[in-house]
Amino acid sequence: MKPLPDARAQHTDRVRRAHGAARWRAALLDGLLAWYILGGTVWFLRWWTHPPAVSGGAPEAFSPALHLGLLVGGVLLGLLWSSIRTSPGRMAVARTTPLLRGDAPKPAGGFWRTWHGRAVLYALALTLGLGLRITQVDLYALFSREGLAGARRIFEALAQPNLSIAGVVFDKMVETIFVALMATVAAVPVAFVLSFAAARNLSRHSAGAMALYSLVRFLANLTRSIEPVLWAIIFSVWVSFGPFGGMLALFVHSVASLIKLYSEQIESVDTGPIEAIEATGAGRLQTIWYAVVPQVVLPYLSYTIYRWDINVRMATIIGLVGGGGVGELLMQYFGLGRYNEVGTIVLFITAVVWTMDWLSAKVREAIA
Repeated sequence: MKPLPDARAQHTDRVRRAHGAARWRAALLDGLLAWYILGGTVWFLRWWTHPPAVSGGAPEAFSPALHLGLLVGGVLLGLLWSSIRTSPGRMAVARTTPLLRGDAPKPAGGFWRTWHGRAVLYALALTLGLGLRITQVDLYALFSREGLAGARRIFEALAQPNLSIAGVVFDKMVETIFVALMATVAAVPVAFVLSFAAARNLSRHSAGAMALYSLVRFLANLTRSIEPVLWAIIFSVWVSFGPFGGMLALFVHSVASLIKLYSEQIESVDTGPIEAIEATGAGRLQTIWYAVVPQVVLPYLSYTIYRWDINVRMATIIGLVGGGGVGELLMQYFGLGRYNEVGTIVLFITAVVWTMDWLSAKVREAIA
């Protein structure tokens, strides 16, 4: 019979493979950092030396050749950078990989005293500088006499709500709450089923399960990365304007978000009951139903209620792009400059959001 490898040899092999994968991840991180520093510095210098003709405008866009040059330069610098043991990429990968954490380099005097650390600090300072330029921060416009006068007019109108439209606003607010409720109710069973496929600890036993895990995770992350407002625009074109399109937008985003929350809860369950159920010869579905589900029911309820709370807030926003509810009414009055009516709507939204927040907190506290 073929001798079984000892534990030390297995550990050595795992560490060797971890080192190989870490080098590639470190090179990628160092390459991205180098590309960002190169591109950000060139962009900032062009804006500084050649300011746009229009105040507050953006500098001339980079040519494709310059984009390609910066990308190639970043890749080459990243490869050279990651060959040094104390590069930012290698330090980050070593500190976040359990097998390599004990062997992580420790620069004399600390990482931030090395030129690698100073490069990271420069990247952070560059980010702040780019942020101030790109967002066109203008404190004069914020505190100018004309700006403050306009803000005062708006806030004075908002502070004097027109309660004669309270009945219409109430009807639309109820519609908003039910849009959020139906989206949450429809999303829960879908996310419940898919969350088990998206949990790594339940999927690593076979190649097929891991393929399904990767697919579900990818689709959930892709769906979740698209904001509900954009989903509302898509469904407004698909099924026309109204609360149904808003409900579908919240449904899609809720499924993706709940899959993430549910699956992470599954990955943190106690493995003892799972091993005990498996020892009795139970099948995969039986193990999940009797060993995993009882551990996640209460957290699932808490996440679901929290998601409904979030959906009530989001339902107000998606109404601005045709998703129905009180947001649609808010957009109409705001476009007409009728800020007294806008104040009434804001009053209702605030009351409902505060009430929902209080109720959801109490319910989550009761089932925790």
